Amino acid sequence: MMPVAPNYTMLEAAILECAYAGCDTIWLCMHHETARFVRQRIGDFVQDPVWIHRKHEAFPSEHKIRIPIYYVPIHPKDRDRRDCLSWSVIYGALNAFKVSANISKWLIPDKYFVSFPYGMYNPMVLREYRRKISSAQNFYVTYKGMSPEDNLPISFTFGKDEFVKFRREIRKGTGEFKNIVEPGKLAPTERLPLEERYSARWFDIKDVFMDLDLDTDNSVNIDEFYDLRSWEEYKNYLSSNLSNIIKRPKHMKYSEFHRIGLDISE
Repeated sequence: MMPVAPNYTMLEAAILECAYAGCDTIWLCMHHETARFVRQRIGDFVQDPVWIHRKHEAFPSEHKIRIPIYYVPIHPKDRDRRDCLSWSVIYGALNAFKVSANISKWLIPDKYFVSFPYGMYNPMVLREYRRKISSAQNFYVTYKGMSPEDNLPISFTFGKDEFVKFRREIRKGTGEFKNIVEPGKLAPTERLPLEERYSARWFDIKDVFMDLDLDTDNSVNIDEFYDLRSWEEYKNYLSSNLSNIIKRPKHMKYSEFHRIGLDISE
C-alpha cells in the first residue's frame, strides 16, 4: 500500500496493469487480516480502461466492462512456511482454477497474467499487446532484456504446464524435519535447525520462475522500469519523470456489486 502517486498505491497500480492487459478477473493473494482493509480501499471490481472512455457509442454506459476482483487469503498451513512472493502467484492461480472449475468447465482459465505490485512502469504499453497476452503463447514484459528469470518483479503470463513446473520448484523447499528416515521409522523424526526450516519462504523470484520461453515475438521491452523492493529504487522512482506521469485514474474508485435481491420475510 505504499504510494506511487498522490492517493495512488502500488497495489492499485498493479490492478490497473491487469486491467490494461485485458484480464477477465483479478485475484489478489494476501494475508487474511490484510485483505479486510484492502477491500475497503479497492472494492469488488475495477472498470476496463479501454472500454470506459468509448463516448461515441450510442449508449456509452452499456459498453463499460467490469473486471471482478477476488481476494485470496494465504492458507494457514503455508503462512511463515512458504508464503513468499512467488508462492502468492502460484497460490492465486490455483484458487482461480479451483473456483472457476467448480462453477463450470467453460470458465477454467487457460492463461494467467502476473502483475507484481513492486514493479513500476507505465501500464498503458500493454493495451496494444492484448491479443498477444491472451494468446496461447506465453507473453513477457522485459526491461533491458531482463525478466523474472533475472529476479525482476515484472509482468508475464503462464499456463498449466508452467504452473506445474513452478509449483515443483516451490516444493523443493525444506520442511520441519530432515528428509532422512531412520531404520525402523515410518517418517523422518530429526528436526532441522531453525534457520534451515521452511526454506521456501525465502525463495526469490528467480528461484521459482526459471527456464522461461522468452522470444522477441512474445515479449515487449519497455524503456523505463523500477524495482520498488529496495529503498534506493523507490527514491529513484519518486525523482523520475515516470512519477510525474503516473496518476490515479479517475475511474479507479471504491466500487462494489449490488447485493442479490431477497424476498421480504414477514
